[in-house]
Amino acid sequence: MPSDAVLYQAAALCLTYPDDDFRARLPLLREAAPQLREFTDHAAVTPAQDLAAHYVRVFDFTDGHSLYLSRWRDGDTRRQDTSPVRFEDVYRAHGLECSDEELPDFLPAVLEFAARTGDIGLLTGHRAGLEQLRARLTVFGTPYASVLDAVCATLPTAYT
Repeated sequence: MPSDAVLYQAAALCLTYPDDDFRARLPLLREAAPQLREFTDHAAVTPAQDLAAHYVRVFDFTDGHSLYLSRWRDGDTRRQDTSPVRFEDVYRAHGLECSDEELPDFLPAVLEFAARTGDIGLLTGHRAGLEQLRARLTVFGTPYASVLDAVCATLPTAYT
């Protein structure tokens, strides 16, 4: 198991819709991944309805904050239809199958994959997109930027 596995799993949970299960896990997330305390502390004191509305405002209504990694590399091209297949192929190579709940290029799914397998190839291969997302979240002024800060800090600095 990679040294950053707990962080990746915690970040995956922080970047999903903040439902009741998320709120119940907040104390565990805070202790398990101190790198995410800025976000978990914010989430702990924000009313559930406000946190959910903020998540929707940040990720559902702003295309520039997409959690689907293929959007960052492929944009609105036809390649976007085939990119998720590449993610599925990597998952299958590790004996994992994708659920029907989300597309395989959904950042929380990729983070969970990295946590379970130690394979950060999908993250490093999309480092440029992660950096763009991190920068845009920072400019937007959302605490979710600190989650991307923590994830990006674990990745190799050299990328193309």
